[in-house]
Amino acid sequence: MAEKKEKPKVKEKVVEKKPARKKFIQLKPRVTEKAIMMLESQNTLGFEIPKIVSKDELKEKVEETFEVKVENVRTHIQKGKKYAYVKLKPENLAIDIATKLGMI
Repeated sequence: MAEKKEKPKVKEKVVEKKPARKKFIQLKPRVTEKAIMMLESQNTLGFEIPKIVSKDELKEKVEETFEVKVENVRTHIQKGKKYAYVKLKPENLAIDIATKLGMI
């Protein structure tokens, strides 16, 4: 009779959760011609953020800080800086948040 060979046991990876950084996220409003046009036409706020911040963390921070609902977050890195465009849901007006921040 043929003996069955035992499969070698594989060690399971333990994934450590990263500590929450949303308390330390600094949102620097972007006040450029393009950002103001997007604010008025697309209900979108522009921010300069640290490179280590993810879209989900940014979404939570904006919702918590300004008490609004976020529809979409887009980011890009240009010249070593990370920029984020946060589109708000239609029931929340980005122009009201911009006024509170002193952008307009």
